[in-house]
Amino acid sequence: MSKIKPIAIVESMSGKVCQHSDMYFRTNRQTSEVSTGKLCNPSDAEPTEAQIKVQTRFTKIGDAARAILADPEQRAKYETAYKAQHRIGSLLGYVIKKIKHQYDENGDPIA
Repeated sequence: MSKIKPIAIVESMSGKVCQHSDMYFRTNRQTSEVSTGKLCNPSDAEPTEAQIKVQTRFTKIGDAARAILADPEQRAKYETAYKAQHRIGSLLGYVIKKIKHQYDENGDPIA
């Protein structure tokens, strides 16, 4: 299979082209490879109670992670550990992964 070099505008794309598009672009930060995908047959149904519960938990954990990153002392600690790994592509994602086990299924801190 041949390799292609995308044009500069596509090379730097990430996410959707516009809110009406169903085409997604993803750039691997380590290898600079660009991949695309298309969302086929998206659901039109209202979210279930279980889905809302997961969304609420994720929102609460994300807010806690942003609060950690707002504190310069804690941010420095997490940045050092984040830079030593190559698996997770963003500092916020790294902090969420590290703290999510400290929250119960409702997103409340475990005492």
